[in-house]
Amino acid sequence: MKVVAVTACPTGVAHTYMAQEAIEKECRKRGYEVQVETQGSMGIENELEQADVDAADAVILAVAIGIEGEERFDEKTDAGKVLVIDPGEMIKHPAEILDKVEKL
Repeated sequence: MKVVAVTACPTGVAHTYMAQEAIEKECRKRGYEVQVETQGSMGIENELEQADVDAADAVILAVAIGIEGEERFDEKTDAGKVLVIDPGEMIKHPAEILDKVEKL
């Protein structure tokens, strides 16, 4: 399974990177291919290309703020392949959230 994600919190520091780590760790544990873009005080890091999004089986948006380039996910949203969640929930419950992602 290929998962792409964006993490972003209001200050763009702690929760953004903690959510990124939680997603990557749980995906690696399951043997998934994963790519996580972060948006915050440092700007956009590891920016997802449209081709990455198009090739993904599912998208996780662990965001507590509006993100740049959200339109990249319109097609996946229409297909029901996007899970939007608070970064704090992603950090606390990565296994449960990935279980939900598998069912998308």
